[in-house]
Amino acid sequence: MPKSMKDNRAVRMLKAAEEGGYGVIGVVSYNLETITAVVRAAEKKRSPAQILLFPWALHYSPLLIHLAVAACKTAKVPIVLHMDHAQSEEEIIAASEYDFDSIMVDMSHYEKEENLEKTRRITKVLHEKGIATEAEPGRINGGEDGVKDTEDLEGLLTTAEEATLFVDTKIDFLAPAFGNIHGNYWGVENIKLEYDRLEKIRAATKGRAQLVLHGTNTFPDATMQNCIKGGMTRCNVNELVLHTYSKYVAENTGKVPLTELMGKGTDLIQELIEYQMDVMGSTGKGDVLY
Repeated sequence: MPKSMKDNRAVRMLKAAEEGGYGVIGVVSYNLETITAVVRAAEKKRSPAQILLFPWALHYSPLLIHLAVAACKTAKVPIVLHMDHAQSEEEIIAASEYDFDSIMVDMSHYEKEENLEKTRRITKVLHEKGIATEAEPGRINGGEDGVKDTEDLEGLLTTAEEATLFVDTKIDFLAPAFGNIHGNYWGVENIKLEYDRLEKIRAATKGRAQLVLHGTNTFPDATMQNCIKGGMTRCNVNELVLHTYSKYVAENTGKVPLTELMGKGTDLIQELIEYQMDVMGSTGKGDVLY
């Protein structure tokens, strides 16, 4: 029998965010510095947080996964571990052998019917292990480092009808496409979100699944907050963190000791995360028991 998901830490965290009207930051982590920064920021701001890993971590080294698991388990505030954009059944099953609280069943590179079939079947498997699931109806345009390249596929906006079909597969979280894209918008003026579409999606899924936000690169604070008002409960900030850290490392490698490079890089990421926690309204919410 499938396990009840009511005690799943990720489900409880995002339901609390939905009820409280704030967002939980999701940070894709490629290294020790990012994972450390997430924990330090969450503990300092007394905020919940999510560490996100891409399937790349499965192939790079299980040690990175074990590090993230340990960070979540030893943190003094609620932090959960999510596998984002898992795009093959083999990777999803492999990830389910680790202590992930949730896994994104990203079959958006398939046509809708096949996407639905795979999402439904894999969700059942993961729920039997107590792991929450996320899916992407439609297709968010663009690509991200560490994820199978889908930039050549046409972005497809989510409809309320599609959102309902995906929630019917019993997923826990839904990542809608409403004008948001992965990667660079090439200017704030190119951020064109359809809030009316988001409101219809929210109405179609409310009480059945929490909405999660992808593609926030260069979002002004007000845009992020409007998305949260529109029902988003987890907001990913992958590109912002990666670009800031990479730029610092590129400019300072060979100029300062490695320990200083790692330390300052961690500090920069922590500052970004703390700022976004304030923007998202999650500061001080980590003292709630999940």
